[in-house]
Order: sequence, then structure tokens, then C-alpha cells
Amino acid sequence: MGPDATVAVVVPTFRRAELLRSALGSVLAQTFTDFTVLVVDDGGGQVQSLPPDPRVRLVRRPRNTGVLGMVNNIGIRLTRSRYTALLNDDNRWRTDHLERAVQALESGADLVYTGMRRHLEDDTEVDVLAVPFDRRALRWRSFTDSSSLVMRRLPGMVFSRAPRGKSDFPKEDWEFVWRYSRRLRTRLVPTVTVDYLIHDGSYLTDWQGFWKRRARGEDSDHEFTA
Repeated sequence: MGPDATVAVVVPTFRRAELLRSALGSVLAQTFTDFTVLVVDDGGGQVQSLPPDPRVRLVRRPRNTGVLGMVNNIGIRLTRSRYTALLNDDNRWRTDHLERAVQALESGADLVYTGMRRHLEDDTEVDVLAVPFDRRALRWRSFTDSSSLVMRRLPGMVFSRAPRGKSDFPKEDWEFVWRYSRRLRTRLVPTVTVDYLIHDGSYLTDWQGFWKRRARGEDSDHEFTA
């Protein structure tokens, strides 16, 4: 168990030390400071040091699972907080991310996601996702990402532990939001607070498929059927 805090931030990571340092720097720069951070190393073995901040801790998996949902669940289970936030190691938060998300949660929401700017490694902007929540639209298109999610901690709230390859759908975060939005008050915070990096080293997303769909003028060619 980690220290008590209003928000527990779970950061899954695997062999991306430089990007992890950048991600953690964006967490520690938040204007909302009542948080604790748990970095979950999924068997990568390359996290040698963490920022010298007592709020940041590390747990190491003995071997790689490659299952993001399982890694997220470990972090959630090993923390205690009123709210839980997630940040993948290759993304960054803007300084007001937690402040705006907590305001929305304390105004009555149970699950919030914020606006997200997707960009390339040279910082070229690809697009901005800030789609108001519509569960019918979510059936056809995923417009949330785990790095943009902040949620009220509720008993039994878990991600799917099913293994997924780059081309498998639905992804863990899409399935999670679909499943819990059925009974939880889900809301968009329309301000862009997440910078999402599109890069060839991603082991979570099939970016070749993304670019092919983008060239055809399609947002997605998948339907959520779970």
C-alpha cells in the first residue's frame, strides 16, 4: 500500500527509460499536488532510478506480461486513493490535467477523460481528440485513451486481462470505458491536457493500420461488440 492521497497515479512502463522520465516529470509538474505515483515496470528491468520525490514509488514485475490491463490492475490494487489516474510511459500531461479532472469528479462525475493532442516525435500535430461523451458513438469509435482517464475508485473496478496484439480490438481502455460507462456518470473535460506521442516504438497500437484508415478518410473501421 502506498501513502494516502486524493489521487493515485499509475504509470505502466516497459523499457522506455527516457520517455518514462519525461512522463514522470509531467506528473510532478501538476498544479494539483495531492497525489501518489506508482510506476509498474512490466518485467523490463531498465528502471534504475526515479525522481527523488517521496510520492513516487516503483514495483517490478519479475517477467513481462505485455498485457496493459493486467499492469494497470496491479497499480490500482497496490494503491489507495479517492481517485485513480493513468499515464502510459510514452505520453505527457499538461500541468492542469489533474486539477481539471478532479474538479469534474468532485462536481458529480465518476469517470472523466480530457482532451488529447496526438503528435509525432518531431512534435508535428496529427489531431486533437475532445469528443463529448456519447455511448452510441463509442460503439463505433474509441475517442478516449487510458492516459486521459481519471476515475473514482470503486470496488471491483478492473481492466480486462485478455492479451491483445497491436492489431487486436477493442483495446483495454476502449473496453473499460464501454463497460463502466453503462452505469457510471462519464464526462469529457474539453480542455486538452494530454500530449499523446505517436511513434514506431509503440507496443500497444497498430499505427500502420491507423495511417491506412486515415488515408481512406476513416476514423475507425471497427465496431465494439463486447
